[in-house]
Amino acid sequence: MTFPAIARCMARTLFTGLTFPLLLAASMPMLAEAQDYRDGMPRIAVVSAFAPELEILKGELRDSSEHSVNGVEFSAGRLEGHEVVLFLSGISVVNAAMTAQLALDRFAIERIVFSGIAGGVDPSLGIGDVTVAERWGQYLEMLFAREVDGGWATIPFFEYPYGNFGMMFPRSVTVSRAGAGGPETRFWFPVDEALLAAARSAADKVTLARCTVDGRCLERTPRIVVGGSGVSGGAFVDNSAFRTWVFETFGARLLDMESAAMAHVAYANDVPFVAVRSLADLAGGGGGANRMEIFLDLAAENAASVVQAMLREMPGRP
Repeated sequence: MTFPAIARCMARTLFTGLTFPLLLAASMPMLAEAQDYRDGMPRIAVVSAFAPELEILKGELRDSSEHSVNGVEFSAGRLEGHEVVLFLSGISVVNAAMTAQLALDRFAIERIVFSGIAGGVDPSLGIGDVTVAERWGQYLEMLFAREVDGGWATIPFFEYPYGNFGMMFPRSVTVSRAGAGGPETRFWFPVDEALLAAARSAADKVTLARCTVDGRCLERTPRIVVGGSGVSGGAFVDNSAFRTWVFETFGARLLDMESAAMAHVAYANDVPFVAVRSLADLAGGGGGANRMEIFLDLAAENAASVVQAMLREMPGRP
């Protein structure tokens, strides 16, 4: 091979070797931008635990744009006159906390309105009712105690603010937040008073659904109840005795698997929070089999209706 031919071959090899890294480097800013998305528009986060409910709200969204971060889909736009971002929390306390913090890190969120289905605990409530609790606790943060001489031996360095269910002793959690001067131990995380006021205003202006699309109807028209306590934990509850203990111990009106975790994150970030939960079942109460599958869509529709009505009652900025 002559020298010119060798030179041409080396040049081709060098060009080919450089082309892929250069193309990769050119694509990296786009990849980083997608993963490190930032939105500076002040927004209300409207979060759903249940996909069909989110679709109802997305159907009302105006001037929308879609963004994906870490596999979570965010829909930004206008809803009932407010700049919002809609997304799914995912089911479970871990998913709720993770997606809430992800949203707070990527969007300029000024308020969080969370909604979904729940299990009714208060015997005065029925399926389809919508409850907006004024505080949330993580009731399944537990010590599972050792049995000793017919009783239970607790660990002294935990705080036990409530009575036990057998070996299960509820305990408080620790949270850190700016300006607190150190970690804080608490059981309840409060809901924002202004958002509760919007819920009370909306309650008189919403008629909740009583019948499913296939004609199965509840015994009475559901109602909206504002106030009281809600609890969350990583268990689907369908047990009458446990339901009674939850009501009597915590004074809870309902239980779910996400709201208290999101309230915890909102508290840590000093962001106003409220949860709107519609009862799809009675957590083991009532006669017969669990009816969640029958009234799931009806409960989701009722929760979405209350969220929209609350947005109409909210001022433009907190």
